[in-house]
Amino acid sequence: MLEIPVNTEIRLRQLQTDDAPALFRLIHDSRKTLRRFLPWVDYNTSEEHSLRFIELMLQKADEQEAVAFGIWYNDALCGVIDLHGWDHILQKAEIGYWLGNVHQGKGIVTEACRGLVAYAFSTLRLNKLEVRFVLQNEKSAQIPIKLGFTREGILRESAKLHGQYVDMVVMGMLRHDWQKSRT
Repeated sequence: MLEIPVNTEIRLRQLQTDDAPALFRLIHDSRKTLRRFLPWVDYNTSEEHSLRFIELMLQKADEQEAVAFGIWYNDALCGVIDLHGWDHILQKAEIGYWLGNVHQGKGIVTEACRGLVAYAFSTLRLNKLEVRFVLQNEKSAQIPIKLGFTREGILRESAKLHGQYVDMVVMGMLRHDWQKSRT
């Protein structure tokens, strides 16, 4: 089980099957907010769905395709952050994240992303990380901006949200840019 300490209050721990009840409660309690930009929320309607997601992500971690971490704030599960779309030839992956309603506005996701970026570049030796989000999701946009990601473009109608095509913003960071920003 992977664990990444971020700071004294935040740690990332790979999701395990016994996290399913807490994960489902967090999704359920934040459903209205999360579903605005995350289409998978409508398909996670029971603890069993959360369990299946965790099992799938554990399998993908074994296959080195993706890894999902719970974001733990003062030892409470408050969100999820993951690396997915892992391309071993290009040495790149995409970061996804979300946070439960009661934990928003505290800088938790920004710090969690900072920790995951450091892990991805220094431990996994990836060359590039990307973050993609719905164009209208201004809150999500602020996180990669704060971390120094570069806006690379807009993928027009490249996702579907509640039956409608939506544009996605792509932001990227290269390992050498991350290394420069640390000096």
